[in-house]
Amino acid sequence: MNRQIPHRRYNPLTGQWVLVSPHRARRPWSGQKEKSPGENLSAYDPGCYLCPGNTRNSGAVNDQYTTTFVFDNDFPALLPPSDETDHQSRDQRFFIAEEVPGICRVVCFSPKHNLSLAEMTTEEIVPVINTWAEQIAELGAKSFIQYVQVFENKGAVMGCSQPHPHSQIWATGHVPDEPAKETEQQQQYLNTHNTCLLCDYLIQEQAETERIVLQNDSFTVVVPFWAVWPFETLLLPNEHVSSMPGLNKTQRNDLADIIRRLTIKYDNLFETSFPYSMGFHGTPYDDKSHPEWHFHAHFYPPLLRSATVKKFMVGFEMLGMPQRDITAETAAEMLRTLPDIHYKQKEVVKKKNRSW
Repeated sequence: MNRQIPHRRYNPLTGQWVLVSPHRARRPWSGQKEKSPGENLSAYDPGCYLCPGNTRNSGAVNDQYTTTFVFDNDFPALLPPSDETDHQSRDQRFFIAEEVPGICRVVCFSPKHNLSLAEMTTEEIVPVINTWAEQIAELGAKSFIQYVQVFENKGAVMGCSQPHPHSQIWATGHVPDEPAKETEQQQQYLNTHNTCLLCDYLIQEQAETERIVLQNDSFTVVVPFWAVWPFETLLLPNEHVSSMPGLNKTQRNDLADIIRRLTIKYDNLFETSFPYSMGFHGTPYDDKSHPEWHFHAHFYPPLLRSATVKKFMVGFEMLGMPQRDITAETAAEMLRTLPDIHYKQKEVVKKKNRSW
């Protein structure tokens, strides 16, 4: 198949398709351009409700933390079950509703207000990995929780109102739609082929190599064949692991390393603090066996052509199916060839050299 003509690609994880239109990447752009956000943040902001020792809007005072810091979200989207829970019947056809119990928490990566994952060291990211894993195990063990979703919205363009680097954890009393679709697709593949979907997919990607962005001993990052967002990536363990708590010490160190390197490449692409939504998908906690599940992470960045031009999901994409202009292979090559040294560090070196 000629990849330079319009075609569609199948996503075996969700059972959905994406339309790929490579020729559209050459069209002129006169649409909306976002103003590039300022990046001159200080290490501590007295007005930030996530910085150590500061008072949050709820009146709670943050610990004087020196590494990661976790607290229950002051304005949670979900609440633990109560005695007043109304278990409504679901036998209606159109007006079906049910209460959803859950817990929402916030994880601050670092006490430093100006450090994103891309600017932290591997050693500084390891405690973040460990905290995520501990929280997943703790919340997943609760009787009313069926799924634990760890995610990060980075950048104002992704709706993040607080620049202090942090992630969120939403533990829900049901399995949300996206992991539910992935559960069904992975289970069907296991039933049909008696092997793991993502294990087999990774073998194919490692054989073809053209969509691989990064690798280390434990993980591989690819622009998936079915990517929707321009520089979307999929992070996969090289061995079959079902959830983050199941990672050993070496794998957690390698996960910290590859997240650091990937986010550096993102920042280097347009020399900006690259926005994205990212999240980890792993086995549900619904008291069922899930041999089909292969732990992974999705990175969904919106930027398309520069630090100020983003991809919009509108029109045909909302009413028909997702569509992208550059192929996954082109995006992977652009990311792969970027340096692993953050552009800000290169600027510091240049300034030092000029001062000599």
